[in-house]
Amino acid sequence: MNLATSPTSLPLRFAAGIIVTLMTGLALFVLMMTPPMNELGQMTFLLSLTAAGSTVAGYAAYRLGWFNQAPSLRWSILGNCALSVVFTFFNVWLAAQQMFVSEHDLLLATILLVFAGGIAISLGYFFAEALAGRIRQVARAAEEVAHGHLHTRAPTSGRDEVAALANTFNTMAAQLEVAARRQHELDVLRRDLIAWVSHDLQTPLASVRAIVEALADGMVEDAATQQRYLRTAQKDIQALSLLIDDLFQMAQLDAGGLKLDQAESCLGDLISDTLESFRELAARQSITLTGHFAPNVDPVQMDTQRIGRVLANLLHNALQHTPSGGVVEVSATRAHGHVRVQVKDTGEGIPAEDLPNVFEQFYRSEKSRSRATGGAGLGLAIAKGIVEAHGGRITVESEAGKGAAFTFVWPG
Repeated sequence: MNLATSPTSLPLRFAAGIIVTLMTGLALFVLMMTPPMNELGQMTFLLSLTAAGSTVAGYAAYRLGWFNQAPSLRWSILGNCALSVVFTFFNVWLAAQQMFVSEHDLLLATILLVFAGGIAISLGYFFAEALAGRIRQVARAAEEVAHGHLHTRAPTSGRDEVAALANTFNTMAAQLEVAARRQHELDVLRRDLIAWVSHDLQTPLASVRAIVEALADGMVEDAATQQRYLRTAQKDIQALSLLIDDLFQMAQLDAGGLKLDQAESCLGDLISDTLESFRELAARQSITLTGHFAPNVDPVQMDTQRIGRVLANLLHNALQHTPSGGVVEVSATRAHGHVRVQVKDTGEGIPAEDLPNVFEQFYRSEKSRSRATGGAGLGLAIAKGIVEAHGGRITVESEAGKGAAFTFVWPG
């Protein structure tokens, strides 16, 4: 976006101001003094001459970049003030020399003009210094931010452009501070991810290697023991496959490369199949697993495999955090062209301080980790990415000790 001012607008406004001033001066001269035609012509000539000279001089200073070459804004404003005083003195003195009949009056007018010019320059310096001081405060704040002190803020007194600049700067600094804090959190999470993934990869790999070496060396001859070893290896390989798949899915979501294969599908069947796949796990944990959906929910426009992944992640998460004797319930409804699916449990709930972060990549509320308590913390982040890829949103409501309810909605 180009924020530069048009190079022709400022000179045109300056010329328009000169013309308006010239016409106003002549009008006042006629109305207040009712001069004869010869004096009116002489005054018109003098004012037009001085106005033209002022216009040429001002435009030349603008074109030569005189306003941009001053060592500071204070001297730029003071120079502009001095230039205005010189033009004023020249205009008035020349007109007075031609019109005044008394040399005494001309000398008196000259003295008064010199005095008024000095006062104007003094006032110009005073106001220029005050303005430059406010701008220096913003500049110092910018230097502090540039050196990494993102908590620095510029004073915002006043209602003019400098105050607006300070407010904009403070907004930018606040956003940079938030971004830096968020980046720091992400760096910590990424460092944790390396440790977590290393642990989750190393443990099953070590188990599989030990099993393969034992079988290859003929250390296990009993058929039943061999089968038990193979089932353990199969379980470990499945865990590795799930972790690698999670990492691949997260990489796709981060790169914006997740491609959906959407079609009209039966959400009711998907929920039933997903519940069935978790039925045995729920039974082993003595958890009641139920599901129901509204009669009008189908058909649904969705990527069946991806939405199934969301359901599986949420159900797995709910079963992990629901104690024996608890209930996990899945429901689906339709309203106003949107499909709403909720996975609700009666588990331990989520602490209030963890709620804003549950969908973040690699985030885990547990202070210590093991394979029994979950993977690298990608399941909910993947669910969020898939739902958002469908144009929907996912939310969570929870209270510690009273369970959690994850709800995702998308146009279906």
